[in-house]
Amino acid sequence: MTRRHEVLTAIVEALAEAADCEPHEIEYSLHDYIDTGAVLTLVTADHTNWELTFEVPDHTVTIRGNGRIFVDDTLCRDLTIGPRPA
Repeated sequence: MTRRHEVLTAIVEALAEAADCEPHEIEYSLHDYIDTGAVLTLVTADHTNWELTFEVPDHTVTIRGNGRIFVDDTLCRDLTIGPRPA
């Protein structure tokens, strides 16, 4: 799907966009809501037929094996092409 740690950065950026703030202004850590090691294991898997959904304060995040990251059912990142598609 993508470089291993790029997905964690992309999740934080997507959440910041949804919250209309900068990534460093998010007042919680992903580690508090999801096992980031498990996320990294999924994104490096040989197959892409998976989906992971988890909740953080005020938002629901869905990551798909095809590289798409959704926040509250809105596509925020497509890691195969970069930031939110036009």
